[in-house]
Amino acid sequence: MTHEVVARVEELGPEFAALAEENEQLGRLSDKTAALLRSAGVIRMLQPKEFGGYAAHPRDYAEAVMAVARNDAAAGWVSGVVGVHPWELAQLDHRAAQEVWGDDPDTWMASPYMPGGIADPAEGGYVLSGRWPFSSGADHCAWNFLGALAGNGSGAPAQPPKVLHVLVPRADCPVQDGTWDVIGLSGTGSKDVVVDKALIPEHRTIDQLEVQMGTAADRIGLTETLYKLPFMAMFPLGITAAVIGICEGGLAVHLSQQRERVAVTGVQIKDDPYVLYAAAEAASEIQASRVQLLDGISRLYDKKDAGQELTLEDRSTVRRNQVRCAWRAVSALDEIFVRSGGNAIRRGNPVQRYWRDAHAGLQHMIHVPGVSYHANALVSMGLELPPAMQVLI
Repeated sequence: MTHEVVARVEELGPEFAALAEENEQLGRLSDKTAALLRSAGVIRMLQPKEFGGYAAHPRDYAEAVMAVARNDAAAGWVSGVVGVHPWELAQLDHRAAQEVWGDDPDTWMASPYMPGGIADPAEGGYVLSGRWPFSSGADHCAWNFLGALAGNGSGAPAQPPKVLHVLVPRADCPVQDGTWDVIGLSGTGSKDVVVDKALIPEHRTIDQLEVQMGTAADRIGLTETLYKLPFMAMFPLGITAAVIGICEGGLAVHLSQQRERVAVTGVQIKDDPYVLYAAAEAASEIQASRVQLLDGISRLYDKKDAGQELTLEDRSTVRRNQVRCAWRAVSALDEIFVRSGGNAIRRGNPVQRYWRDAHAGLQHMIHVPGVSYHANALVSMGLELPPAMQVLI
């Protein structure tokens, strides 16, 4: 059964598509696009019901992200990144959620999670300073989730290293205009943010390890299965869903344009078996990516819902497949892009934008295959996995 948010996004598809070029030119989501996302409810899909959310199955969330990305890659990407933050906020002290959503359940949070700063212990919390690139959707967000190394009290990282996720209000985390000049996913507005000695209360922080292992929910008494899933299953889900949706959108535009296209030889493309073969094969590969991604998160959810523990092999297999889903889908898009004709490279042709955006999506660290594949092979052979590798599993 289609989730109501997915159905709304599909209805709004043409409106999202009509704004995609404007978003690219702006270098961020337009106010109209952000309003569409809010009206559809995409960012509230993983939000607790207590605060106006749907607490939806993560499979439905991924399908909503794909549906947005099919029409506008940038909006889909922001949906995939910003949309996972309500899931994490639910696992913090309840006071943090009240501060963010108490007055407006449509308040958004950006990130990034890479530890770009130091959180030094202070009375009642931490003093945070640092700089973080790639804060997708930051122009429309009132808060930021930032990764930070716990400090030793003197401005240096504590030993052994400990990573915190720190929730910072926009007033303490200004967006740095002019820091997002890119060849793909320009409309995401993934600009730098800077924090200078901001005081962060303890209740707005969480140990990355607790989120990574899915144990934070139990600590604060959350009972919903959704909030017991591990971070490296949930965070990559939205991002890979966006990439697959982008590839679906590129395929749809390609097929539409080939209907009437005539090659230089005078042959109509609809009569060219080689181009049609490539299109059908690409469609199958992109569909396989969609199915495998949704299957992986559903398996983890079902196992956790049944009260079973998720093993390292469970987690590493889903991560391996999630990475492969992105690469498979983009490789399929490559095959049809080179068969789209010379007009495909014109800036006014949306095919080239889908192609650029899809490749930009592969640059995210969660799509780097080396560590994920290496780790899964070790686990599958029953060998020990080094602790450093487990951070990305």
